Formats: sequence, structure tokens, C-alpha cells
Amino acid sequence: MKVKGEHEIYCCGARVRISEKEGIKLLSPPTVEYCPLHEALYGTKKIDADTVQKTVARKIAGYGFCCENRILNTEPVVAYGASEMMQVWLEKGLMDCTVVVCEGVGTVITTNGELVQAIGARLTGIIRTSPIKSTIERIEAKGGTVLDKKSARIDQVEGVKKAFNLGFRRIAVSVAGFQAKAISEIRRFEEEVEADLLVFSVCNTCVDDAAVQYIAKADIACAGASKILREKIGTEALIQLGITIPVYALTAKGKKLVLAYLSEFGEKFVIFKTNALPYNVASKGPRLKSL
Repeated sequence: MKVKGEHEIYCCGARVRISEKEGIKLLSPPTVEYCPLHEALYGTKKIDADTVQKTVARKIAGYGFCCENRILNTEPVVAYGASEMMQVWLEKGLMDCTVVVCEGVGTVITTNGELVQAIGARLTGIIRTSPIKSTIERIEAKGGTVLDKKSARIDQVEGVKKAFNLGFRRIAVSVAGFQAKAISEIRRFEEEVEADLLVFSVCNTCVDDAAVQYIAKADIACAGASKILREKIGTEALIQLGITIPVYALTAKGKKLVLAYLSEFGEKFVIFKTNALPYNVASKGPRLKSL
């Protein structure tokens, strides 16, 4: 697998540049010391710079991440992932389309649930990306509309607006924590045009206090390894999914769609009532590095 173009992502809280000229280069150290999900997926108990380097290399070699021959695998990877949920919502007719992000492509609008999962299965936080022609063509062939084929721009606000202009009204959109301000813009647009938008806040490991006010406007938020989100967003949740990497439904709409997803969930799970959220088990969550 050979990298094409230049891309920047977050992995375990580390900012990483991936380019065909320089390969994999860490721009900042990882902020996560241990993550149970990372251990389950990659078998790593301790996360350091070398771990991040190897993890990204495995994504490239195993899945064509940032490569011309990007593998679009539709198998579910995590129980409560954004792409897993969005696939179900589309297939059940609960959403008209989704607005997501793919490396080498940028913002993508699609009604194809399998494509959403194929894009998001092994995805990590995409900060910026550059166009990969073959990936764009494959995304389009599978029913994806690319916001900007020339630059592979990531702009979820403009993606939602384009989806609306294409005639879609019930739109689910993912917004990364480092772009959390976009949630407020999306909400303003929703009010202006009277659309029905579902905002899923993702990739929140590195969010700071300033981002919380925006993430609080989402319908569903993944806590990642963020202690801030557990303390400040988790308390507002109507439903919490999972313990190790909790996902919070923050609105009635988010709750309704989470329950619709769970109705199709193939695994066994426990539901119980609580007077307060979040529900944390210290030994089961990620550990951040000490400052």
C-alpha cells in the first residue's frame, strides 16, 4: 500500500502527518496512555509515539488508509460507532442522508448505509486531507456526493447545506471535536430552513473546555478518552451507551435514534435505570498521560 498526497489525522491524541514524500510523522505526542478499544483492535497495552507510528502504519498496510487502493470494508468494528449507527438509520429510513468525512475525499454526502460504514469502519479524526482520485471515483460509484473534488475540503456546515439543496431534509452529520464550533453553525442553519438534523459529535479525545459549549448542542456525543466530556457532557445525557468509550444521547431525537439502532443490535446487552449519569468504571476506561 502506497500513500498518496498529504493528510493530517489524530490518533490516540497525537497529531500525525501522513504523506507520500515523508511517510508517517508525529507532529505532537499521544495524550492517551492506555485505551481498551485500541487494545482490542491492535493488541497494544501501552500507547507511546512508537505505538502510534505502528498503528497508523497498520491502517495503511491493512486498509489502504490514505492510499489509492483504499479498502471499503462494511463489517462493523465497534458497538456504538457513528458509522454503525448511521448505517442502520439510513437502512431503516429514519434519515434521508448522512454527511461524513473520508480521507482522500473530504466531506461526503450519501444515502448508502453500507458506504457510510465502509468509510468510517477504521477511520480516525481527519484534520485535513488531499484528493485521491481513485478513492473519490469509488465513493461516487457507490452513491457518494463529494463536496469538493478538487481540494477534498472538509466542511461539514457546507456539506449539510449542499445536502439540503439536493432535497434532503432529515440529515445526520458527524462533526469532529476539533471542529466543534461548526455545530453551532449547523444548528443556526437548521432553524433557518426548518430541516431535521442529527448532529453526532465524534473524535473528542483532545477537546478542551472551550469546545464543550458547542458539543453540548449535539444530539449524540462520543466521549473518546476525554475526561472533560465525561464530567460536563455525560451529566446531561439521557442515555449512555457503553462504559469504556461511552456514547451519550443528549436530546430526545438522539435518544430515539439510539433506541432505533439498539432494536437492530445483534449482541446481548443490559439496560438499567439510574438517577444520574455518567456511569463510570475507572478500571475500564482509557487513561490519559499525566501532565
